[in-house]
Amino acid sequence: MTPERILKRPIFLTEKASRLRKQNKVVFEVERTANKLQIRDAVQKIFKVTVTDVHTMIFRGKDRRMGRGYAKLQNWKKAVITLKPGDTIQFFEEESAADEQPTDKTGSQGEPNQG
Repeated sequence: MTPERILKRPIFLTEKASRLRKQNKVVFEVERTANKLQIRDAVQKIFKVTVTDVHTMIFRGKDRRMGRGYAKLQNWKKAVITLKPGDTIQFFEEESAADEQPTDKTGSQGEPNQG
């Protein structure tokens, strides 16, 4: 399996994932058949970081209404990856937004905007 097929998507918009990022941990949805060694190698190859620990969890798919009946969504696997201290994975350009100069809030004649 290629590293691109093992890592499906990052999970970063949940409260738990944002708390874990402060502890230098990253959360991914991964291929269900992938083991911890394959997940570790895939993260190290794609993001060029050092992985110290991998925890995996399998979640059961939920029952959803589909028309008049019910259908079951697929089971999926989540991996919590601990990175070496000092390594980070940036999903957004967080630093570039902080480096931008503040915009001028005055009007064209140097007066503050009304409204």
